[in-house]
Amino acid sequence: MPERADAPGRPGIRVRLYDPQRPADRAAVLEICLKTGDAGSDATAAYPDPRELTERYAAPYLGLEPALAFVAEQEGDGGDGHGAVLGYVLGASDTRSFAARFAARESSLSAAVRAEHAAGMLLPEIGEFPAHLHVDLLPVAQGRGVGRMLVETVLDALHADGVRGVHLVVDPRNTGALAFYPRLGFTESRRTADGVVFVCALAR
Repeated sequence: MPERADAPGRPGIRVRLYDPQRPADRAAVLEICLKTGDAGSDATAAYPDPRELTERYAAPYLGLEPALAFVAEQEGDGGDGHGAVLGYVLGASDTRSFAARFAARESSLSAAVRAEHAAGMLLPEIGEFPAHLHVDLLPVAQGRGVGRMLVETVLDALHADGVRGVHLVVDPRNTGALAFYPRLGFTESRRTADGVVFVCALAR
């Protein structure tokens, strides 16, 4: 299982595969999704029903692509050998396939909402860059190398699976993320009404 330990400046942090048998992992991912869901800031006030956000950007990935879900945690805080989860990366190796499965997946979202969201995933970039990612970190983990650890871990996993490229969309208000991804080898593809599309080719 891919794992990385000790982010620069944050000793004792490790990245590990999400554990579907550990309820605390799921709860932490959904909570972080909500706490960072407004361009990196807390989206709680905007979503009285958090599922309106988490059922789009977190829960489906945990259920449909658990092998591409990784969490960053503080080591040694918990009695079960796990610490507090500080952030995550969630991915889909084939966006077209994932979108179809997302639309068919039962959830608190209506079928119409699921279909609309799935259609929004089908960006022109998916031909050359078929995978996509979502990365979210609590403020305590930002600027400490944790995001790099998460992204490099999932890129390694995608490369090992033979995926040729990956894309992601960043809210234009999230200036930190706009500066972050180019440092990891992503390039800006275009800007849309919904955000800035970044792409990254994976070496074959």
